[in-house]
This record gives sequence, C-alpha cells and structure tokens, in this order.
Amino acid sequence: MEIQNVQNRIYEIRSQRVMLNFDLAALYDVETHVLKQAVKRNIGRFPADFMFELTEIEMKKMVSQNVIPSKSKFGGARPMAFTEQRVAMFSEVLKSNVATEVNIAIMRAFVVLRQYALSHKDLTDKLKKIKRKYNKQFKDVYEALNYLLTKDKGEKEQRGRVRIGFKTNN
Repeated sequence: MEIQNVQNRIYEIRSQRVMLNFDLAALYDVETHVLKQAVKRNIGRFPADFMFELTEIEMKKMVSQNVIPSKSKFGGARPMAFTEQRVAMFSEVLKSNVATEVNIAIMRAFVVLRQYALSHKDLTDKLKKIKRKYNKQFKDVYEALNYLLTKDKGEKEQRGRVRIGFKTNN
C-alpha cells in the first residue's frame, strides 16, 4: 500500500490529525457499517478523546473546502474521526492480515507527516532565530536607506540656492 494514498486520507480536524471511518473502511477493504459495528462492539477501546463524530459545521466545512466531494459521501450519517492512537487499534478489532498490513502503512504515513511537521517547525524556528539575531542590523539598514532617500529629497529642495565652495567648470 502506498503511503501517499494513506496520507491523502489524513485530515486535520479540531487541531488533530484524524482519519474518517469511510476512508478507513476503504483502506481495510470492509464496508463502512462493518467498521462502525466493530467500533461499537469494542467501544471500550475507543475513548472519546481518541474518537469523535463530526458536527454538521465540520461536515459542511470539509465539503466547502473540497476535502469531500459532496455531503452524499457521508451516506446520511455523521462520520466518525479517529486519531492516530485509535487507528492503531483497528488491526486488533478487525483481526485480519489485511488489517495488519494496512495498519502498518497508516502508521508509516502518520510518522512521515510528523517528521514533515517537525522539519517545518525547525525551519520556522531557525527563521525566527535569524530574525531576532539580525533584526537590529536590518533596522539599521532600513534607517540608513531611509536617510539616503530623505537626504536626496532634501538636496533637491535646496538646489534653488546658490552653492558656496569650490566650483568646477563643467
């Protein structure tokens, strides 16, 4: 299974990276209602802080941002979102070789996304550090440029006056 295929099914909802039940069902090659039944039969393994149902507003937002092609994709029911920690539980709940293989691919996709986020954060932190370190120097450069620009403007205003000092014949 391609990691890219899994990554395309990971969404950020409520500031958490999650996968939706219909995407998980497609990856595990089971019907969505079978996946939901497995969750309901093993509800103790799926606490509320690792699994939640999307609200109407969240569903509309996903459709409006073209994450989901249309509301009909939900099949009339509100989809369930599962965090990385609960997605790992599906291989135990579904108990099949396919579930184990898919689970490994999903975990790899989450790891790649986490590494990307960390490298992005590192880059942001480095840029902030550079800005703090060189901000005064940039401020000095800005002030010097501003002085040169206003100095030229001041000289233009003074050109109507007779200049004193050494004059050249040109």
